[in-house]
Amino acid sequence: MVRVSNGLQRQRSHKKYTKAAKGFRLGRKNLYNQAKDALVKQWQHEYVSRRLKKRDFRSLWTERLSANLREKGSKYSVFVWQMSKKNILLNRKVLSNIAVAFPEVFDKIYQEVIK
Repeated sequence: MVRVSNGLQRQRSHKKYTKAAKGFRLGRKNLYNQAKDALVKQWQHEYVSRRLKKRDFRSLWTERLSANLREKGSKYSVFVWQMSKKNILLNRKVLSNIAVAFPEVFDKIYQEVIK
């Protein structure tokens, strides 16, 4: 009976992890178990950060809109409420980009909402 070794498959698997851990410090870059643990932790952080990024951008859009509306003497919450009341379906991202890139267009939207 011949013992079946798992050599090549294991080497490829280990190599995949150590290659992905390039740039890590000390044993985390070249020792398989440490590299695997470091990568699993990194992937957890990446997963969470992808969701935090969405939250951060939404708050940025809200802040931009709020700043533009304060200059006009209005409040963000009142503006959004009046938009929904008049059935104007522009989301915060679009409104924020318009307010920053095209202030005259935003002024027209503001006048339409406030009327």
